[in-house]
Order: sequence, then structure tokens, then C-alpha cells
Amino acid sequence: MSDAVLVTGAFGLVGSATVRRLAESGRRVVATDLDTPANRKATAKLPTGIEVRWADLTDPAQAQLLVSDIAPESIIHLAAIIAPPIYRNPKLARRVNVDATATLVRLAEAQPAPPRFVHASSNAVFGARNPHRTTPPLTVDDPMRPCDVYSGQKAEGEEIVRSSDLDWVVLRFGGVLSTDLSALPFSSDALFFESALPTDGRLQTVDVRDVAWACAAATTADVVGEILLIAGDDSHHLRQGDVGPSLAEAVGVPGALPPGRLGDPDSDEDWFVTDWMDTTRAQEALQFQHYSWPDMLAEIRAQAGWKRYPGRLIAPLAREVMKRRGAYWKQPGRYADPWGAIRREMGDPAWDRPRDRP
Repeated sequence: MSDAVLVTGAFGLVGSATVRRLAESGRRVVATDLDTPANRKATAKLPTGIEVRWADLTDPAQAQLLVSDIAPESIIHLAAIIAPPIYRNPKLARRVNVDATATLVRLAEAQPAPPRFVHASSNAVFGARNPHRTTPPLTVDDPMRPCDVYSGQKAEGEEIVRSSDLDWVVLRFGGVLSTDLSALPFSSDALFFESALPTDGRLQTVDVRDVAWACAAATTADVVGEILLIAGDDSHHLRQGDVGPSLAEAVGVPGALPPGRLGDPDSDEDWFVTDWMDTTRAQEALQFQHYSWPDMLAEIRAQAGWKRYPGRLIAPLAREVMKRRGAYWKQPGRYADPWGAIRREMGDPAWDRPRDRP
């Protein structure tokens, strides 16, 4: 076994931050991801000393060559297809989120000195959360109740890791955000998706740098065999409808996002898979919480600088455009219907449960 930490999905939002955190800590890092033009361009931003290995983990031969060559001390498994992209291609997502995870676990188990396996999961595994009928915070003892393709595949991947013979750690992430203006969720799909979610749904966000800190710390902390909930401090206890408008204000376009719809208090299904979480044990073990929600917004404002001021002029126009591109433009009904909106725009969000497959 080498002293290397192998990071999969190393050029994604969490992956790139985790690679940087490990490098800052003096660890030997091997970053792996798909060989794409965008990822190759991103190598220029890597800290010095990072080894890059291109591999498609859905190809067992490539995965085997990677693991056997590196013989890592730890694997931080971040490669995944998440929401909302998962709804457009759930079959590809299964190959990445479930099948590739199983392959990587099997290969890690077969190593002469099996590595510690730090697996990225999500609070989504707890299922839809009606804030009118549930009491926060979520704890690791609450049952998994996946209800869509995202939460279902996350639960399947997690169960593969937890049933393995490896020294495993599962990290269930909250709503990961970045202060990097280029990484803010302002794509057309992301904006449609956000507009579909009930505005009064509970959401606990977290700075991606804090997530990276947790991932790195989990490779050495005394947490083997634990599930840890990774989210920001209490200032990150938000409502879904708070997030987009706060980010829009921070970058200088206040009021650019029109109000969405409240969730149906009498339905337990028509809500998204987020809630506030008890991070006490995770913080005690990993000491990862460093950036509050107000800290993040202040940093975004500072980065936007003078560009915030002309942005106010285009905010009314942006609001009209976003209203027409929102999930409920000319749609009947009073309450949010997130799964119906996703089905209309992106594809069926239903989970292909393992028992339903041959």
C-alpha cells in the first residue's frame, strides 16, 4: 500500500476542493476523473504535486488498473451524477452511482492492504420531508426512505459500501454551495429545478470548502464504520426559498428570482429530499465547520465588487425572464408539485427499485 489518497470525481465541485484541502495538508493525492477537455483544462488550477489519472470508473478494466497501480491508503469516492442532471439520464447515473461504486468497492476489498473507503452520500436518502409533519433535525438513526431516482441510487450506493469488508466511512452531505461565482447554480436546468421546489421546505446548506475539510479528515479520524451528517453550522438552517434570492442579492441582482410556490402541508410526498440535520457528532470528530452562511454571502458580495451595482438595473428584466422559465409558469394549482415539474421538463424521477429489476 502507498500513502496516497485516491480522489474520484476529482474535478467536480466537491472533488476539486477536496484535492486542494488534501494538498494543503501535505498529503499525497491522486486525482481521477473522466478524460474530457474541460477536465484537462482544469488541471492548470491544481496545486503542484498532484498526480492525475484519467479513468472511466464504469469500465471495470480501467478501474482495476487505477486501483492496482495506485494501491491507495484511502479512497474518497466522490464520482457521481447528482440532481438535477440525474433526472435526464437515470440509466447512465445508475452506472456511475451504483455499478461503478460496486466495482470500486470490490477492487478495494481485493487489495493486499485494503484502503479506508470514504463514501460521499446525501441527506436525500431520508426521503421527502414535509416540514409541517416532521420535526428536525435529522439524525443518523432516522431510517432511509428514498423516494426518487436520486435518493434511491444514493441509498443503493451507500448500502454497497456499508455491507463491504472495508474500513468505511459514509458522509451524507447537505446542500453544497460555493462562493466561487463561476460555480453558483445559475444554469437553466438548475434554475428550473430550484423553482420547482417548495419554498418552505427546510434545507441545510454547507460551504464546499467545509465539505472538503470533512472528506480529508475522514481519511484519518477515528470514525471507521460511522455515518456522519455533513452540513454547515446553525446559520445554514434555511428554507428553500431563501437560498436563490440571497445568492441573487449577493451577486447584485436583488429580486431577479420570482417567488415560488409553498408546499402542500397535507401531502407527505410532494416535497424534496432535504431537511436540517444534527451535525454534532460529525463536527466533534472532523472539526470541519468554518464558514457560516453570512460569511459566504459576504464573500460573494466582495468578489462581485462593483459589478453588483449595474446588476440592479437588469434585475426587473431578469425577473420577467425567470418567471416565464420557472416550473409553474401557466401551470394550474396552488402548491408546489416538484416531482410533476421534474417529470415534465427533465424525465421521470421515479426510482427503479432493485426489487423491480430482473
